Amino acid sequence: MRFSERIYAMQASPIRKLAPYGLEAKARGKKVYHLNIGQPDIKTPPSFFEAIRHFDEDVLAYGPSEGNPKLIEAIIEYYKDYHIDLEKGNILITAGASEAIVFAFTALCDPGDEILIPEPFYANYNPFAEWVSARIVPITTKAEEGFRLPPTETIEKKITPRTRAIVMCHPGNPTGMVYSREDMERIGHLALKHDFYIVADEVYREFVYDGLQYVSFGNLEDVEDRVLIMDSVSKRYSACGARIGCIVSKNKDLMGQIVKLCQSRTSAPTIDQVGAVALYGTSPSYLQEVNREYQKRRDIMYQALKCMPGVICEKPKGAFYMMVKLPVDDAEKFIIWMLKNFDGNGETVMAAPGEGFYATPGLGQDEIRLAYVLEEKELVRAMDVLKEGLEVYPGRIEAIKA
Repeated sequence: MRFSERIYAMQASPIRKLAPYGLEAKARGKKVYHLNIGQPDIKTPPSFFEAIRHFDEDVLAYGPSEGNPKLIEAIIEYYKDYHIDLEKGNILITAGASEAIVFAFTALCDPGDEILIPEPFYANYNPFAEWVSARIVPITTKAEEGFRLPPTETIEKKITPRTRAIVMCHPGNPTGMVYSREDMERIGHLALKHDFYIVADEVYREFVYDGLQYVSFGNLEDVEDRVLIMDSVSKRYSACGARIGCIVSKNKDLMGQIVKLCQSRTSAPTIDQVGAVALYGTSPSYLQEVNREYQKRRDIMYQALKCMPGVICEKPKGAFYMMVKLPVDDAEKFIIWMLKNFDGNGETVMAAPGEGFYATPGLGQDEIRLAYVLEEKELVRAMDVLKEGLEVYPGRIEAIKA
């Protein structure tokens, strides 16, 4: 049977593609420490479930295509804390940030148009671009250089007449990179000079560490009509299963076009939006406590990795991921070996292979992405198991050279 060339070209998710190996390992009785996916173990605020329990409509009906008005008002209030003043027409509710990104790409790109993205980047940007027949043009950053953006001239060489947008994940998944205001203004200047948009994926903005002051792309007044912010309750409130996100932009003409996409899928989930309204009323102390917990976990993982010979990683400034370079022949083979062959007293570790976070062929082959989403005791043990596995892996670089 024949299928579309588009679906054949679409890559499998590096985050989930090895899931069958994990299930097989568990079926054999192994404990698998899941560091491959950003599924927090932090408890969702009880207000979410309370709001849903008190939903007393007789019919579970469609909501407005633009989103629940109460949720939109709650988001307007939330953004005031970041010194961003919004109106009702600046926000569209989506089924998670994923739908928001697809809608943004659809609204901005014709087939063959180009989207700049610093790599490594969130792997699902690849299929999102494929859906609209756009081409990702990577801006390579390196762990050894702290994943910092290259000079402006280097970025500018990537820009063509077909460049329609740049995606800035801030803080970054998978790198944990938090961009300086200077870097953000550099990107803003290029957007103005070359007439493209900034798609700012800011779903991790609460998770910034070491006393850094977070600045949103929405704070850049000179380019406010060129910025589309992607947002979500998933990571902020540990509510990944509530598929509620939003697009935020002060470009009313563009939002007027994107609303047609919202109408085409009728509405975002009604019940989830009810719960999300309650989430936005969560006490700031909840997010402060979660921030401290993730910073503690980051420090545990980073210190453990720095003690592993041959391992290279940068201490992330935000989010809850690390991109890690390993002394192995192939990171994906290593992960599969860990799940199929390694046995650390009945335990093993699962990571996401790094190659899927790059668009440049060949990059990331010796890298993995780790998510520090386990509680302290589990995370310490997971790092011990990873170290043990690296020491005996047959494809370890030193072993090959020997």
